[in-house]
Amino acid sequence: MADLDALLNPKTIAIVGASPEEHKLRGILPSIMLQHPFPGTIYPVSRSHDEILGLKAWRSIEDVPNPVDLAVLAIPSQYITSELENCGKAGVRAVLIVTSGFAEQAGEDGKAMQQQLREIAASHGMAVLGPNSEGFANTALSIAATFSPAMNAPEKPLLPPWHKEGRVAVVAQSGAVGFSFFDLGREKELPFRYVVTTGNEACLEICDLVDFMLDEGKTDVFILFLEDVKSPDKFRRVADKALRLGKPLIAAKLGRSEASVRATASHTGALAGNYETYLAMFDHYGITLGESAEQMVDLAGAFLDNLDRLPKGKRIGISTGSGGAGAWMADACAAEGLEVPELDAAARKTIDAHLPPYGTSQNPVDGTAQAIREVGYAALAGMVADAENVDGVIMVASTRKKKGFERERGNFIKMGESLPKPILCWSYTLPHQTSLDLFGEAGLPLITNMRHAARAMAAMARYRGIRERYLAGGDTGIQAHPNRDKAKALLDRAGAVLCEYEARAVLSLYGLGKDPGTPARSADEAVELAGACKGPVVLKIQSPDIPHKSDVGGVALGVAGADAVRTSYERITHAAKEHNPRADIRGVLVEPMAKKGVEMVLGIIRDETFGPMLLAGLGGVHVEVLEDVVLAPVPVTSGEVRALLGKLKGARILDGVRGAGPGDVEALAKTIEALSRFAVDFTDEVAEIDLNPVIVHETDDGVSIVDALIVKRDAG
Repeated sequence: MADLDALLNPKTIAIVGASPEEHKLRGILPSIMLQHPFPGTIYPVSRSHDEILGLKAWRSIEDVPNPVDLAVLAIPSQYITSELENCGKAGVRAVLIVTSGFAEQAGEDGKAMQQQLREIAASHGMAVLGPNSEGFANTALSIAATFSPAMNAPEKPLLPPWHKEGRVAVVAQSGAVGFSFFDLGREKELPFRYVVTTGNEACLEICDLVDFMLDEGKTDVFILFLEDVKSPDKFRRVADKALRLGKPLIAAKLGRSEASVRATASHTGALAGNYETYLAMFDHYGITLGESAEQMVDLAGAFLDNLDRLPKGKRIGISTGSGGAGAWMADACAAEGLEVPELDAAARKTIDAHLPPYGTSQNPVDGTAQAIREVGYAALAGMVADAENVDGVIMVASTRKKKGFERERGNFIKMGESLPKPILCWSYTLPHQTSLDLFGEAGLPLITNMRHAARAMAAMARYRGIRERYLAGGDTGIQAHPNRDKAKALLDRAGAVLCEYEARAVLSLYGLGKDPGTPARSADEAVELAGACKGPVVLKIQSPDIPHKSDVGGVALGVAGADAVRTSYERITHAAKEHNPRADIRGVLVEPMAKKGVEMVLGIIRDETFGPMLLAGLGGVHVEVLEDVVLAPVPVTSGEVRALLGKLKGARILDGVRGAGPGDVEALAKTIEALSRFAVDFTDEVAEIDLNPVIVHETDDGVSIVDALIVKRDAG
């Protein structure tokens, strides 16, 4: 295994290609490194200079007199592979490559060189970061191995003075964006431990770095900037570990737009993957999606200061000295799915004793300027937090003037240390530096963007709920179904595409509907099958070459009587042959009409990165129009199923509307779990499953799988 400790916590660093010319990248890098009090030794390596910025320079990595933990390569790309080999032979344990010109450029030469890097690194067991990396920083050791201007600030220490060590890590594929998080967060007194930019990820990926930091145990919150995931199994393992340890991951993911996908591919050679699938993976593992660098920094601060008191629910109390600002924050909370309930009577009675007649204790609690002057922001927020029907508090304040906050300093520090519920502060004016320092020292997040504050509270509540559900689910690994071998035999005998009667025969072995039997091969057989049914029937053409039967007139609904059955049989078989004369027609399935209910679609799709994903949506045959679908990786637990269905925009339809009773959600959940289990058992065999429509009947009446299709992985 590569030694990431040598990379991130080196005692000796060699800069290969170092230069005294501080206007060039090769000179900027050693200049920035020497601005910070790294306690180890730095060795410049240069063929053209004997001294660099006051340090003796060495002609080659082999000439450095002591063992080198980390070598930073800042030389042209055509020399990188040979120099990496030299590092390996010299016993260098880790290498950072800031040079670009590899897989991110057009053509095959760059990709070939990047592959060589992998092979050389593996042969010597070196930890290699990059190429095309902007470097990294480790605040604990005052290492700034980067050319980022964000680290070119010697007048300000890497850590706020009241933090002995950093607790937030940034790991980003983009160097410039990675260090922008530090630049923004340092102004808000956020204590960073690491900033690591991975570049092209020829060897080390984001997940490798996060895994190391989780095991190291000195980082509590992670900010990730993802362009792609190269190793999905590694991603799952690390995301699982982070969630179980209670270390929140806040991630931005590129690839929502076509333009973003193009830019990503040209930037680091990444392939962006399906954005919606990434969101499903984030939901599953409690990863908070970030939409801007500023927002992610605010989210990180909120999580960091409230990790031990995450909100138990979505009920938020708002304390303010400005009625308008408090009402505006209430709107922002509603937009994020939070509740702002009227406070309980006991809490209101306590608060009312301190309010002028023109204040209000309802929620938002408007103390007005008078109560703020007499009671103080901290005391008022504490009284709101005492309400039994509040899970978290957002304090709305103007932090422009420092005098009042200096007077309350002790109260704020006590609040940060002892308040049992999470608290955030939204400042509707730009904060004075003294206010920033005070809130930072007190461990209270100070946020200047109203929507960010509401989003942070919602994200913390969401994270706690997902984590509790995840931990309660226990081991998500499931044993193979007892009927797996029977199902596999049917799959193996079938062709590339299993039409409805074949698919349902397989799925029924997993409790997914009933085996429909054999299709009718003549009108007489259809009449006979219909006669065995009570009431009207449905006739459906069966052909692996016609996956969407209703689109070609291959379905007849509500058919009653022998003559009508015969006519319908002839009509739909004729329509199928007319649509596709070469279609393999297997006959016509004849079944009783299903009872009415809520039409849904369930299915399994195969993502090129993460493999089988469960899909559930409202609308049945109209799902493409409604676009109301959700995704989740398989397997899913019963708790996850309920949460998944709750994300549907039309989820309330399942509760019963316009005179209809509530749907049988219990039966639907069992169906989804069974489908999930089937997908896990046949990960290697099945590419796609489509159950559409699935009709959800009223409570205790179950569900009906009206149509089914399975596409095997060898279909294409």
